[in-house]
Amino acid sequence: MIKKKKNKELSIDLTGPQGNAYYLFAVATDLASQLGKDADAILTRMKSGDYENLIEVFDEEFGEYVTLYR
Repeated sequence: MIKKKKNKELSIDLTGPQGNAYYLFAVATDLASQLGKDADAILTRMKSGDYENLIEVFDEEFGEYVTLYR
């Protein structure tokens, strides 16, 4: 699911404080705004399941721009 991706400006260590769901919601909102994506729809999908779902949706939407580490 989560793979190391090279040449990313932003990286998030999911085992640290940045792995907090509220931090990820904030990053998703900011990135969605910058990329012209619908932040509300993305957040709704992120909140529709457990933490693993949140991570999967985040990675699906922003994996091109953000590297997630465990």
